[in-house]
Amino acid sequence: MRLIIIGSMASGKSTVGKKLSKKLGLDFFDIDNEIENNAGAKIAWIFDVEGEEKFREREYEAFSNLSSKKNCVISTGGGIVLREENRELLCNGTVIYLEISIQTQLERTINDQDRPLLYGVNKEKALRKIAKIRNPIYEAYSDITIKETNDPNEVADQIVSKLKNERDKNKYKV
Repeated sequence: MRLIIIGSMASGKSTVGKKLSKKLGLDFFDIDNEIENNAGAKIAWIFDVEGEEKFREREYEAFSNLSSKKNCVISTGGGIVLREENRELLCNGTVIYLEISIQTQLERTINDQDRPLLYGVNKEKALRKIAKIRNPIYEAYSDITIKETNDPNEVADQIVSKLKNERDKNKYKV
């Protein structure tokens, strides 16, 4: 089993991923943490010094390395779906999309200084522009979509339930 969590920034991918991995007894990997550990620098620094393109290369490398792991939950960054090669890697697991409203994103990022795409810009305008591009891709590549909630435990429970339902349906296919 390989579960891959996608969604917009501040949708709770890392928090839910950790909870889900504990509930299912799976290893947990966070691509952003992998990038920071490999680079020895924060993502904001990578964006600032190396630029977004270099960050996306690092992101692909980390995702590519993790996508062969078994029995794990992988939490991705919001922009993982932007590159074709990453979208191809999504096919290596069950993709879970955490849907979130712009309003909730604004509330969750209001004092956040670690979001390079929101530096020095109108946050709402930037989030709407990002959502217009990414949300249709999230929807197209997801196997399971979870509507917004503020309770990560509830989200993890919903995912476990949906996975169990899918497993039970497939078990009885002829």
